[in-house]
Amino acid sequence: MKKIFTLALMMVMTISANAMSYTVAKSEALFLSDKMAYELNLTAAQYDAVYEINLDYLLSVDSRADVYGPWWNRRNADLKYVLTPWQYEKFIAVSYFYRPVSWHAGGWRFDIYGHYTDRGLFFKGRPSVFVHYRGGNNRKSDRFYAGWRNDRPVAHPNNDRGWRDAGHAGATVHHDNRGHGTPNHRTAQNTSRSSGSFGAGRR
Repeated sequence: MKKIFTLALMMVMTISANAMSYTVAKSEALFLSDKMAYELNLTAAQYDAVYEINLDYLLSVDSRADVYGPWWNRRNADLKYVLTPWQYEKFIAVSYFYRPVSWHAGGWRFDIYGHYTDRGLFFKGRPSVFVHYRGGNNRKSDRFYAGWRNDRPVAHPNNDRGWRDAGHAGATVHHDNRGHGTPNHRTAQNTSRSSGSFGAGRR
C-alpha cells in the first residue's frame, strides 16, 4: 500500500519535460507562493510580488538547463529585493522553496509536494495579482524590484520563533469563485481551489 501511495505521489509531482503552459505555471506558482507566504510570514504586498516572481520563473523553464540557469538566478535576485534579510535567509535554507523545480525521470518535478502532500491545502487567499498578471516582469530590467520596500515586515515575528511555531499551524483557506480566501484557524482541513479559465498557452 505504501509503495502504491509513493508511486501515485511521484506521478502527481512530475510532469512531462516540455515548456510549462500558462495554466500549469499559474497553478504551481500559486501553490508554491502560498506556502512561502505561510512559512515566511509574507505581507500582502510581498505575497503579490513573490507570486509574480515565481510565475515568471516557471514560465521561463523550457529545458532542463533552465532549472538552475539564468532564470533561476534572476528569480533569486528578485526575491532578495522583496524579502527581508531574515526571510531571504530562511528562503535559501528551505530546499523546496530555493530549488522548487528539479529534473526527475525525464520530467519536471515540483519538490514542494514532497513536503506539502495535500494539493488542496492553502493557508492564504489568492494574491491580488492572480487574475490579471500573466508574467513578463523578469523580461524587463534586471533591477525591476530594486528599491521595493512596500509593506515589508520590520522583524521576524514572535522573537525569532518560526511562523509555523507562532500559532498558525492550523490556518487553512477555502478559495471561493472570486479567488478570495476565508481563514479558518480552528482546524486544518482539505480546501478546494476553484478552476478558472486562465487562457491557453504561454505569454
